[in-house]
Amino acid sequence: MYKMTQIKISKISAMFVLTTSVLIGGCGSNPVARGVIGGNLTDCPSSPNCVSSQAKDEDHLFQAIPYTGSAAQAKDKLLEILDGYPRCTITKNEDNYIRAEFTTAIMRFTDDAEFLIQEDSIQVRSASRVGYSDLGKNRSRMNEIKDALEPCCE
Repeated sequence: MYKMTQIKISKISAMFVLTTSVLIGGCGSNPVARGVIGGNLTDCPSSPNCVSSQAKDEDHLFQAIPYTGSAAQAKDKLLEILDGYPRCTITKNEDNYIRAEFTTAIMRFTDDAEFLIQEDSIQVRSASRVGYSDLGKNRSRMNEIKDALEPCCE
């Protein structure tokens, strides 16, 4: 009985240390957003926790968000949407580029999103900092932002 209790406590302790390490590591990791390089956003990694309007494969592809009106109007509306989005922090706002961090509600993981405002569309990239799968969160978040942005901006 005593050995069984020791084994259970050891397993519970190991799981606690592992879970704590993942959470602390996930919350404090560096951004995966690299900005604009050669006029493009960074490619997605092979893992399914990223979407990009500039992806070359269907699994990661998310269509650029079209708009009418001026780039300044589109940027202003996008900033308004991001400002009102839960657990979103805008970390960079320069010229035609915006980078934002989104924190998930339960596990407090951070996802990085980038927006490149072009002449008639907004290129997007959204990726999780840690883990392999995001259970579709980056794609669903970009769909929510796209829906809030349309129609824009006459």
